[in-house]
Amino acid sequence: MKRDLEYMKSRFHAPIEYHRESNGYRFGKPGVGPKYELPGLWFSADEIHALLTMQQLLEGLQPGLLTPHVKPLLARLNVILGAGDHSHEEVAKRVRVLRQAARELEHEHFTLVAQATLARRRLRIAHYNRMEDRETEREISPQRLVHYRDNWYVDAYCHLREGLRSFSIDAIRRAELLAARAKDVPKTELDDFMKAGYGIFSGRNVAWAKLKFSPLAARWVAFQKWHSQQRGAFERDGHYVLELPYADDRELVMDILKHGPDVEVLGPPALRARVRDQLKTALQRY
Repeated sequence: MKRDLEYMKSRFHAPIEYHRESNGYRFGKPGVGPKYELPGLWFSADEIHALLTMQQLLEGLQPGLLTPHVKPLLARLNVILGAGDHSHEEVAKRVRVLRQAARELEHEHFTLVAQATLARRRLRIAHYNRMEDRETEREISPQRLVHYRDNWYVDAYCHLREGLRSFSIDAIRRAELLAARAKDVPKTELDDFMKAGYGIFSGRNVAWAKLKFSPLAARWVAFQKWHSQQRGAFERDGHYVLELPYADDRELVMDILKHGPDVEVLGPPALRARVRDQLKTALQRY
């Protein structure tokens, strides 16, 4: 131990001194010469993202049941954020967590959906289908709330369609809490159904997409997780082939199109045709 202490003092200029009263060693005042610092305490990428996301969500929270508890929670978060070598103000100023394409939702609708989900009650909702530009009334048994790509959804058993569906809460026009008990779907069945598709769109009729990315796009895509069951491999010329399952191609097509000329859909033919038609339609606008 004494050799280690001497090494730290002589080589790293640590201001270590002997304290006679406590019969031990401690850090004293830095002397003249090179500065010595203890190893810094910092958060992992996941930890700093989680802490700052919680902080932003609490600061942007609308008035509701949690209002009296928000300030104490924020104070505790600030203490945690300031637990390292920097103040929470400095952390918040130097790290940004960007929210993208978050859609506004009605506070009372979210409250009703959350209440029904936790109390195991059914809901009668009027849900707006943006793709078809129409509204349908449904009775649903909420199973769980989902926060996905900065928007809220509810996975539910739809009694109209007699199957599992995912509803965007911001697309709920009206909601009514019913007295009837919600139908419970086993967690394993719910997970299997919702994870089978791609993104927020689920289903049991699954197809596998095969995408070929250019060597340039491969530098990013090869390190991205598009789906928990995806398969990927590099080709000799640097291209990257990604295979993944999907049940509904709407979200997958959007993610493919954002890569423009750096991706080619190799299969299945229906998906390839869908992307080709979208590109043709887009080109006509220019």
